[in-house]
Amino acid sequence: MAALCESFTLCGLGPSGGVGLDGGLLALEPGPDRDHVLLTDRGRTATLFKVSDQKPLGCWSAKHGQIITCPVVCNFETREYIAVHDDKVLRIWKNTDVNLDKVFKATLSADVYRIHSLPKGGPVVLFKGGGVRTLDVLLEAPQQEIENIISDEVIKWSEAFMEHQQPVLIFATEKNGDSFVYVQKLKMNYLHKYKLERQELSKALSFTAYIKNQIITLLCLSSNDSVYKFLIPLQQNTEKEEQILPRSLLLNLSVSGSVLKGTSFVVLDKDHIAVLGSLATAGEESKECLTIWNTKFQTLQTSKELPLGTSGQIWCYEKKFFFTHGKVLTVVMYKCETSSLAAAVGKLKDSQAPDVSSFVDWNTLGDEELVISFQSQQSVALKPESRMTLRSKKNTVAKVQPDTLSVGQLLLNLKDASTTVFENELRQVMSKGQMPDFQATIGCVVTALINRCKTNPKYYPRNFLLQIVQNQDLSYSLCPDLMVVALEKKDLHLLQICLQRFPDIPEEITYACLKAFLSISDAYLQRIDLNLESVICYLDIEFNDKEVKTEIVENGFSTELEQDIWETKITKKLHGTSDGESCPVGPQKAALLNAVLRSAYSETFLLPHLKNLPAQQAVLFLRYLYYLYVKCSEKINTTLPGTCPPTVNQIMDWLCLLLDAQFSVMVMLPEAKELLSKLHKFVRAQVRFYSELNKIEGSLQELQRLNHQKDPHTYSVEVLELI
Repeated sequence: MAALCESFTLCGLGPSGGVGLDGGLLALEPGPDRDHVLLTDRGRTATLFKVSDQKPLGCWSAKHGQIITCPVVCNFETREYIAVHDDKVLRIWKNTDVNLDKVFKATLSADVYRIHSLPKGGPVVLFKGGGVRTLDVLLEAPQQEIENIISDEVIKWSEAFMEHQQPVLIFATEKNGDSFVYVQKLKMNYLHKYKLERQELSKALSFTAYIKNQIITLLCLSSNDSVYKFLIPLQQNTEKEEQILPRSLLLNLSVSGSVLKGTSFVVLDKDHIAVLGSLATAGEESKECLTIWNTKFQTLQTSKELPLGTSGQIWCYEKKFFFTHGKVLTVVMYKCETSSLAAAVGKLKDSQAPDVSSFVDWNTLGDEELVISFQSQQSVALKPESRMTLRSKKNTVAKVQPDTLSVGQLLLNLKDASTTVFENELRQVMSKGQMPDFQATIGCVVTALINRCKTNPKYYPRNFLLQIVQNQDLSYSLCPDLMVVALEKKDLHLLQICLQRFPDIPEEITYACLKAFLSISDAYLQRIDLNLESVICYLDIEFNDKEVKTEIVENGFSTELEQDIWETKITKKLHGTSDGESCPVGPQKAALLNAVLRSAYSETFLLPHLKNLPAQQAVLFLRYLYYLYVKCSEKINTTLPGTCPPTVNQIMDWLCLLLDAQFSVMVMLPEAKELLSKLHKFVRAQVRFYSELNKIEGSLQELQRLNHQKDPHTYSVEVLELI
């Protein structure tokens, strides 16, 4: 029994995804830990992801003009990463390295097809000519001659295994429509070539293999909608002539009049395979879907429709499927149980309806697609599989489907409704707080509003969107177009709230907000209603041209500021810090910048964007960070008063990040020279101060110990000499 389980988005593949996979995904490989995967795009970037958190842990890019030509892999023994760009240039780096141009480099003598990394066997390099080397042997002499053993054939697929502590490599080639397989044992200098039996008018589309009991089972997905099996023994073969491997039919990809046109597949266990492809039914439009088949009983176990389309490639790792769906990389978990005839035909007595959560991309779905997604949210998937569904499963679907259908149908019906009717109906949908998948429904409501904004540029429900973001626990992934539209409309208050509440904002959007905030004048910002709670307790603000010096206490409370502060006109005159340094921005801009400072980000992905920040904006931002740093240092606990101000660690992190990104620009700007000098002197003074404190730390601890030993009721005067 096999079933598809919940699904989620790992990352975006386009510019809005913030991951840099604009050229599409080349491959997915296991990372150094079980929860990590390495993504290689069809350009120059490799990204390490933690799957459970859906967050990138690292990103490395080759220089402009260089192209990564085979999947990046991890050396599990050394926890290093290995890449090949421009076919021959080998790169090796660690997780702490940032610039690939400065890591280990070796230029090889032949073009590399693929690198396979084995957990206990190390990396194995396969060259396009069929030659194979372990990485250790290759690094001893990178320019060593590599033999060419396949002449006019082209490698289509390869895989590596460990068998009896020996690496075994298998790769398939093609020539004039014929397919060949090479098996090589590296340590025994064993290489044998086989020719695969073929059927006329059919072509091999995809391969996969597994090894057990010294026998390699090679599976081939054919263009005639079938999967064939070939058995290859690993024992020493004395025959020098190539053998023809007979094939046997493993599975016919058809059920109840529908045929699956597969593009790629993976083996799940000895009785199950997963196939990605298009399901074609006579008289109906074909639909891309993910399917799981039982090869033992020749049945379709479950399927999942993919309305946004795929790249045709699927990967399987740690009980999870990975494939592109629309503009995102989707992860679908699955489970496989021991096969039995009752389970295969859907008659298992204790069978439960598999928990299938349909993927919904709120960013790209149109109105009609929203309805389709809601209709399939609780269904098992496609029509052929539903014929095998238990009666109890149908009843379960019937109970949950009306609510989800009503939401999807409502959105379609409201497509041409007036603005008043449209918003009133959406408010009624949001009032049903107990409905299933409520957060997904709210995301759908926001998407519907944004879609109307795109089709009608004059329509922008600012207050409605602000109310949703403030009152609901949303995230960026649920409504990815919201902040993009807010940036276009210059809705700064909404952007401020999103930055404060969304935990998963891509670094590209964070940078776009920062750039927008810095570019807007303080005069314009004075007319905008913003939340100033993060700044009012440490900025001295003048009200109606009457100076008010606020007295700050440790808890951030100020009586002057408590008195009708939101009804008082705020002017832009600000007063300085204790050393005379004045705040370079107004309170509104400071509040917006504080929202950016407190947002979550990855340095690896934010740094390239900060390098594009205009010089004048970079200087202004650096002045504000310096001002905050000095303000923090005025207090013993280095904490700014008020509601949710940036912490000293956040300020320091942004200071370092900005200087890393803009240092070469800063040293060339005359207006930045004095600022850098002041920052340097201030930091140096603090280092000296803390260094002096460290010198007397032992004496202070001894003094504290002596005080504890004496009677506190006895009065005395003592003179202690600190040496």
